[in-house]
Amino acid sequence: MSVGPITEESIPMSTLDRLAMVVDCFRDTPRLTLGEVARRTGIPRSSVHRMLLKLVRMDWLRREGLEYEIGDKLGDLGAISLYRNKFERVVVPLLYNLHLVTNQAVHLGVLEGSNVRYLQKIGSQAIPDLQTGVGSRIPARSSAIGKALLAAGRRSTVAQHSAIANHRYGVVFGTCTSGLGCIGVRVGALGEAEVGLSISGPLVRGKIDDRHVAPVQMAAVAISQYFEVPGGRHQQTG
Repeated sequence: MSVGPITEESIPMSTLDRLAMVVDCFRDTPRLTLGEVARRTGIPRSSVHRMLLKLVRMDWLRREGLEYEIGDKLGDLGAISLYRNKFERVVVPLLYNLHLVTNQAVHLGVLEGSNVRYLQKIGSQAIPDLQTGVGSRIPARSSAIGKALLAAGRRSTVAQHSAIANHRYGVVFGTCTSGLGCIGVRVGALGEAEVGLSISGPLVRGKIDDRHVAPVQMAAVAISQYFEVPGGRHQQTG
């Protein structure tokens, strides 16, 4: 029996089309209920329910009570795509320059709930023991960026961050993975996302070198100005 050529028209796309419609609902709205997704797509409620369950199992969506939101897998892809498509040509040179000046590993990240997702990492060869990567997430309280953003968001509770040790120059120092010294700074808010910058490196006499403070602040200001990030000059580090 002969089999005809496979063409684009011969591939059943109805299920994929409907899944795409469901996912696309979350483009402008972070959380939706089953009923809201059904109304937005025009797909029967029972079918939407099955697709939402499937997307949750695949980690494309996450369920919180009666609401659904973008899951980790789509978040990873979205964060990487957003950064590379819009900011890489300008931000990466700034991060490379910061790495060359300080000889430390450099991270740019955003706060997502109680976690930080890394958008870029420069200079990993300088700190081989630093197990972080673009798109990865770690608890905010375990990262210099997270501590900086949490401190900026809740200034009255800055003293609760036990890793914060020094407040000179409006900058605070901390320790991170493997006992490395870290400086984290808030860049500002890009849309609804809080953006932060950090460097990590070997400790000098128990702390990261004070000479690295100014380059980190200057890089953060440069990034905030390019993105036109509100509040970019009002930085807090940790």
